[in-house]
Amino acid sequence: MPYKSTAIFERPHITIAYSYATRMWLISLYAAAAVAQSALGDGGKSFYVAVAALSAALLSEFLVGLKTGRHTVLDGSAAASAMVLTLLLPNGIPPVLAAAGAAFAIIMVKIVFGGLGANWLNPAVSGWLFVRFSWSAAFSEATANTPVSFLADRVVNGDDAGLAWEILNQNGFITGVNKLTQVFNNTVFSIFNKELPSGYLDFFAAPGPGIIGDRGMYALLLGSVVIIALELSRFSVSIVYLAVYLLLTKIAGALPSGGQFGEGDIFFCLFSGGTLITAFLLLTDPATSPKSGFGKIMFAVLAAFLSFFFRYIENEPYGAFFAIALLNTLSPLVRTAESRYIYTGG
Repeated sequence: MPYKSTAIFERPHITIAYSYATRMWLISLYAAAAVAQSALGDGGKSFYVAVAALSAALLSEFLVGLKTGRHTVLDGSAAASAMVLTLLLPNGIPPVLAAAGAAFAIIMVKIVFGGLGANWLNPAVSGWLFVRFSWSAAFSEATANTPVSFLADRVVNGDDAGLAWEILNQNGFITGVNKLTQVFNNTVFSIFNKELPSGYLDFFAAPGPGIIGDRGMYALLLGSVVIIALELSRFSVSIVYLAVYLLLTKIAGALPSGGQFGEGDIFFCLFSGGTLITAFLLLTDPATSPKSGFGKIMFAVLAAFLSFFFRYIENEPYGAFFAIALLNTLSPLVRTAESRYIYTGG
């Protein structure tokens, strides 16, 4: 059989254990939980961003359906794209910009390229890029006082001061709250005879500006367990990505801030910069990732290296999103190689 006619090029409608529509609605709920956690601490700002993005995505899908006769709102893909896009945006971004990003993602990236499963770029990432570069001043203002942006600015200014945690602590980012950290120190970390600094875990749940996914980090963490349990994505792909990314961070992640080899803060990397969103949502998107097991693992390794490069070498706080965007552009070439050398034996 000629390689161009193999199933590798067909649109994905079934994942590991669930139909595509079921997966999309479950992912929407997963993202909604993180939005809810974030909204509880920012006076509802995150909620308004989510409503704007969701409304624009569903309306765009509905209006195009009226024109083409293909009614696909109920498949959940537009809702999932909008909710994941919400996680990538800062809670201080004007809701109208979130709506513009969602409309762009659905119309220009999903529908223009053929609809469900035919897009080469993750719609949520495309919406984030659209907002980030079309309204860069508004995006920069919304992320100006976030911890990751603060650290990036210090590197640019040459204000080296040691470990990331120490820099944030010295500059008033760490509050006096220590309840959550104390609980984990007395349970999980006591088993290994280790102890986190005072206020460490509470810092990630504190109110303040940031991308909504980072602000809803604990909901994402719990939701990731559900994703794994329900087999909504390839667990091995997420684990490989996190293992490589965090290892690189541990080895050299402290260097941009004036630290030394082996002093990188893996928890700060894991809980900020959209790492969890990338590992469990963006990297495992079936429409924009390889199909073979080997291809998926290689994608995960490359994504980890690129995420580290963009965040710690190029000093881009949300480098993981750029890594996914870059790898998405390679997906068609990877699938061609898979169909020729893996599925048909070369």
